[in-house]
Amino acid sequence: MKQALKITGLLAATLLLATPGRGQILGPVGQTVDGLARPVLRGAGLDGTAEAIIRPARSIASVQLKSLLRDNAAVLEADDGGFPVVRGTVVALSPNEAAVGRARAAGFDPVSRETLEGLGVTLVTLRVPEGMPARRALKKLRALDPSGRYDLDHLYTGAGASSDKALAPPAAATGGTPRIGLIDSGVAAHPAIDGLIAEQSGFAPGGVVAGAHGTAVASLLAGRHGTFNGAAPGQMLLVADVYGSGPTGGSARMLTRALAWMAQRHVPVVNISLVGPPNAIVEAAISALMRQGVAIVAAVGNDGPAGALAFPAAYDGVIAVTGVDRRDKVLTEAGRSKRVDFAAPGADMAAAAASGGYARVRGTSYAAPLVAGKLALAAPALNNPMAAVETLAAQAQDLGRQGIDPVYGRGLICGTCRNAMP
Repeated sequence: MKQALKITGLLAATLLLATPGRGQILGPVGQTVDGLARPVLRGAGLDGTAEAIIRPARSIASVQLKSLLRDNAAVLEADDGGFPVVRGTVVALSPNEAAVGRARAAGFDPVSRETLEGLGVTLVTLRVPEGMPARRALKKLRALDPSGRYDLDHLYTGAGASSDKALAPPAAATGGTPRIGLIDSGVAAHPAIDGLIAEQSGFAPGGVVAGAHGTAVASLLAGRHGTFNGAAPGQMLLVADVYGSGPTGGSARMLTRALAWMAQRHVPVVNISLVGPPNAIVEAAISALMRQGVAIVAAVGNDGPAGALAFPAAYDGVIAVTGVDRRDKVLTEAGRSKRVDFAAPGADMAAAAASGGYARVRGTSYAAPLVAGKLALAAPALNNPMAAVETLAAQAQDLGRQGIDPVYGRGLICGTCRNAMP
């Protein structure tokens, strides 16, 4: 029965991805965007096009990841699991000088050092010796410094490539304290979002580049325009674009920089609708941010019922959100685990389109901001974002098996938050 469900989920995803809907948010697999041939790994399409499953072991994702690596082979390579990483790069977390010296003696070149004030850590980027695969270089560095923390510069998906033309981001609003942080692509000017961006900053080459995924997620967080409302309408947003315009956008280093910025700006709730493999650098940054009392909300990913949750949703303490359709049934592509915290609408609803107007969206990426928005509304009254999680749990509608379960977690949040197409 489990195998049958797995096959059914994959067939459904294949059909949805093979037939892009009219005006699709992310376009077909292999579309060239901003001069870069990038497969669609991010977000959801319009008209019911599902978010891509991300595990390399799955046939659809395997084709997409191979395409991404092939078309950008000059700057990307694969880790041991087949996930894309920045070529020839290993990142060290707060290494001591002795460790850097040993790395240099072994042929590694420390090309940059960044102190991330908000997190109290330092990132040292090491260029690996000529001709050495990054995955082998990582093993060598870990052997040289067993107590150190090193990892590859993994790419995270959920934003970035978009079939919508990149439009100018909205001007930053004057005044207002951001209550919700958004780490994603850039956000485009749109009536539902105008006046709600306290600040927008780019952490990847190319600076801020407005994209479909970030724009849609921002509208679901806080949008307000006519009959359209996000989960926390009118709340101010702090937007970190970790994708920019280059093929290495969405890497672990860029995500870590964005997390440090959120810490510096003291945003109580951060939404991350991005998915990828475990990474020691990202894990350390998320842990540091949560120790400061920040609530981090993330999408569970789209590995289907047979797979584990994607990261960062799978990290302890991160609020993991799955998606449901208009019948409150879990999306076939959504991950399952005891780590699922809440469910929220993730299909059969509208969100802002970067090119203007609205579009139908589907995927766990779009469920996460509904929980993050409601959490941001509950947090001020309690003066503790993490304590607000219990407030949401008390309001949640129990779905599936009675009590907490690995499909719906603690229940459905924001069940009435489905905007119809205006």
